[in-house]
Amino acid sequence: MQSLLSDLRVRFLLAGGSAALLNWLVRFPFGLFLPYTTALIAAQAVGMAYGFIIYRNWAFRSSGERSVVAELRDFLAVNAAGAVVTIALAVAAKAGLLLLGVPATIAEGVAHAGGIAAGAVVNFLGHKHMTFRDRPSAR
Repeated sequence: MQSLLSDLRVRFLLAGGSAALLNWLVRFPFGLFLPYTTALIAAQAVGMAYGFIIYRNWAFRSSGERSVVAELRDFLAVNAAGAVVTIALAVAAKAGLLLLGVPATIAEGVAHAGGIAAGAVVNFLGHKHMTFRDRPSAR
């Protein structure tokens, strides 16, 4: 198990999966009083706050060579790109599912899950190569 957890991809999937699950779950109560797109944005913010902590401290194991401010700036930029993908896909997928006659509640949940999955790819690549990258040692 320890060797499995030494793999960055496994840690990212576990950390990102828990952040994505939190994002997906909190959208339902937000959706009770917010329009769908606004609920998606609010849920994304909750997932991002949790995600920064777990990615920095466990998944990517920040070396501390970059400042927290720089990592947070890059994290927000990467997550903004991931959020655009997530929300655009979720809104489009919901519309498509509704056209197919899928009930709205199911369409929203399925569309949001699909959007999160697509956004996760953007997030992994961005966080690996931008947010939590190690700078080359100055020698």
